[in-house]
Amino acid sequence: MKTYRFVIALILAVFLIFGGHLGFSAGLSDIVKGAQDALGGSGALTNDEIIAGLKEALEVGTEKAVALVSQADGYYRNPDIKIPLPESVQKVEKFLRTAGYGQKVDAFELSMNRAAERAAPEAKSIFRDAITQMSFEDASKILNGRDNEATLYFEDKTSGQLRELFKPIVKDAMGEVGVTRSFQDLNAKAKSIPFGTSLSFDLDQYVTDGALEGLFKMLAEQEKQIRTQPAARVTDLLQKVFAGQ
Repeated sequence: MKTYRFVIALILAVFLIFGGHLGFSAGLSDIVKGAQDALGGSGALTNDEIIAGLKEALEVGTEKAVALVSQADGYYRNPDIKIPLPESVQKVEKFLRTAGYGQKVDAFELSMNRAAERAAPEAKSIFRDAITQMSFEDASKILNGRDNEATLYFEDKTSGQLRELFKPIVKDAMGEVGVTRSFQDLNAKAKSIPFGTSLSFDLDQYVTDGALEGLFKMLAEQEKQIRTQPAARVTDLLQKVFAGQ
């Protein structure tokens, strides 16, 4: 049984790691069925072993998502998750650039995203705990659910903890990468505009929320690709697993 568990975990992990690029046509529930058939029939694996394999695969998948957003430019060069200038800054952006503050505006936007990239690795342990605590009902819902079912599970189980964990890290990172200094410079210039007002808002909260929104969006996109994107079965193992699907 240990061998069965290892093999199904490996199959699921390979799917999560490469599924977005190879785009397997089967869903997660189809993979489990295919793996069962390949290993000797639907009764070859117990529910506990199937769920253990899913948990191991989800751990690999979440670690990959965290790695993608936490690398240099993981947020900043990804238009889907890049943290934009706050609305109050956008309202005076044209004036700031005209007044020669264009480089400071750009530096401020970059530094916010750098802070998010700095905080993102801390999500791994929180995701790992959520996977460890996953029940059979949770796993079944993920296997048979919507394109973003796993992402919804992680949002429900981890958002509060991640927000508490991220905010002080973001605050410290913003001091190190220059967000706070850049914002203070922009705020002072904005207040010098005739009839100008302060850009006051909770900068720590804004960047923290942007970091979490981007992280979950990346998880959702990867999950959807894993479940739906078609592609070739490029190895003997995958051909065997998906035979007859």
